[in-house]
Amino acid sequence: MTTFHDLGLAEPVLKAVLAEGYETPTPIQQKSIPVMLTGRDVLGIAQTGTGKTAAFVLPQLDRLARDRTPSRPKTARVLVLAPTRELAAQIADSVHAYGKALKPSVAVVIGGVKAGPQVRAMARGVDFLIATPGRLLDLMDEGAITLEGVKTVVLDEADQMLDLGFFPAIRRIMGKAPKKRQTLLFSATMPAQIRSLADDFLTDPLEVAVTPASKPIERIEQQVVFLEKAGKPRLLARMLKDAAMERAVVFTRTKHGANKLCQLLERAGVMAQAIHGNKSQNQREKTLAAFRDGSLKILVATDIAARGIDIDDVSHVFNYELPNVPEVYVHRIGRTARAGRSGHAVAFCDASERVLLRDIEKLTGMKIPVLETDLSDAAPIPAAPRGEDRASTTNRKPQQVARKPGGERRRGDAPRADTGEEGATRRRKRRRGGKPAGAPGEARNAQQARSGEARNAKPSGQGRNAAKPGEQRADGAAPQGKGRKRRRGGASGGNPGGKAPSFGQPVSGDRGERKPAANGNDAGLKRMLGA
Repeated sequence: MTTFHDLGLAEPVLKAVLAEGYETPTPIQQKSIPVMLTGRDVLGIAQTGTGKTAAFVLPQLDRLARDRTPSRPKTARVLVLAPTRELAAQIADSVHAYGKALKPSVAVVIGGVKAGPQVRAMARGVDFLIATPGRLLDLMDEGAITLEGVKTVVLDEADQMLDLGFFPAIRRIMGKAPKKRQTLLFSATMPAQIRSLADDFLTDPLEVAVTPASKPIERIEQQVVFLEKAGKPRLLARMLKDAAMERAVVFTRTKHGANKLCQLLERAGVMAQAIHGNKSQNQREKTLAAFRDGSLKILVATDIAARGIDIDDVSHVFNYELPNVPEVYVHRIGRTARAGRSGHAVAFCDASERVLLRDIEKLTGMKIPVLETDLSDAAPIPAAPRGEDRASTTNRKPQQVARKPGGERRRGDAPRADTGEEGATRRRKRRRGGKPAGAPGEARNAQQARSGEARNAKPSGQGRNAAKPGEQRADGAAPQGKGRKRRRGGASGGNPGGKAPSFGQPVSGDRGERKPAANGNDAGLKRMLGA
C-alpha cells in the first residue's frame, strides 16, 4: 500500500500531513503528486471530496520548502483560481494547515469584501494567491496585482467556472501569466469547452481520472420520493426532525427558493440557514462556521455556494428540487460520504421533475430506489371556501366616504364627474380659474339628489347619464368612451349589470402564488405550506 512517505514530499510537508491524521493518499493524490513534483502539467478529472485540493497544494508546498526565494512585489509564486469565495477560503485553510512548518504567505482575493486589505496583502508579494477570476482581473487592471512572478497556475473546479461564465476572464488572466509555467486543471466533468481550454493552456498534460464523472460515490445510499410539490416542505421538515439526522445540506435551484424554504422550515420548528450569492461574505462565513462546529445542523444552499462546503461529517443530502443539469446531481450528493464515511442522498421529485430524474438516471447508469414513506401528512392542504378565504386573506373593508358636517364630501373624495347644470357651471368656472357661485355644500347636495332621481328613472341595464352612440349626453358632456378609466370595483363604469368584478382565488403579495388556507390541526406545518 502506498503511503505519503512513498511520494517523496519534503520533510516539513510530510510532517504536517501526518499531523493532520492522514497516512494513506487518495487515488488522485497517488497518481498526480509524483507527476506534479516533476513540474509537468496535469489534467485531473475528480469529484469533490476525493482529496484533489491536497493533491495540488502539497507539491507546491514541497517546492516552497526547497526554494524559499521571496516573491516579488504585487505577484505570487502560485496562483489558484476558484469559482466561489467559499472554495477559495477552503483552499487557503488547506495551505495553512499543510504548510504550518513553512508559514507560507497567502492572499485571498475575492469579491464581496473591500479590496483595500487585498491590495495591501499583495504589495510585498506572496507565496500563494488564491482568487476568484472577477476580483483578480479587477485588481490586475488597476495595477495592484501582476502575474509576472507566477510559476504555477491551478484552475480548480473548472466546470463550475464554466457554468458561472468565468471563461472569458480566465482566458484574459492566463494570457497575462508567464509562458513558462506549470498549469494544473481540475474538473469533475470534462465537456468540450473545458477540453478546449486545456488544449490551449496546458502543455503535454498527464490526464488523471480517478472515477468517472458520472458515477456517484458508491458509499452513498440514494433514494427518491415521488410527491406533489406542495407536500415537499412538510415531508422535509419531518425527515429533518429525525434523530438520525446528524448534519444535512438541502439543495434548491434558486436563491429566492433557499430563503423561502428556510422560512417554511422555521415555521415547522426546524432551524436552518441559507447560503447563496446574495448573502454578504460575513454572513456566509458565519453560517459555514456554525455548520462546521455543529451549532447549525441544517444548511440550505444553492449549487454555486455549496462549492465551498468541504465538511467531512455531512450525513444527509436532500435534493429538495432536482437540478436542471444531471451532472449537478453528482456534485450535490458528493457533499456526503466523505473521508471513508457512508452517506444518504434523498431526492424529492414532483410531476414536473420526472424528466430531470430520467436524465440523472441515464447519466449515472442506475435506477434510483424509491423511498417508501408515509405521505399522508405531506398532502397539500385544501383551500378554504372562496368567500371565507377571500375575507380572511384580503382583509378588505367596504369603502366609506368621509363627509364634512354639512354633507359635503371631504377633499379628495369628490364624485368622478360633475353632472347637471351646476356641474356644467362648475366646470366652466374651473377652466376660468374662478369658483362657482352659491354654497358648495348646497350645490353638491342638490346635484346628488338630481343625479339619484335621474338614475332611478333610467331603464335597467343603462349606466348613469348613458347616451346612445353618436348622441350627446343631456348634461352636455361627451359620451364615455372605451378608453376612459373606470372606477375599480364600482357597480358602474362599464361592468355589465352592475356586478362587482371577480378577483378569483386570493394570492400572496410577493409572487402571485395561490395561497391555500390552513385548518386548525397541525397549525405550524399547515401554516408552513400555506405561506
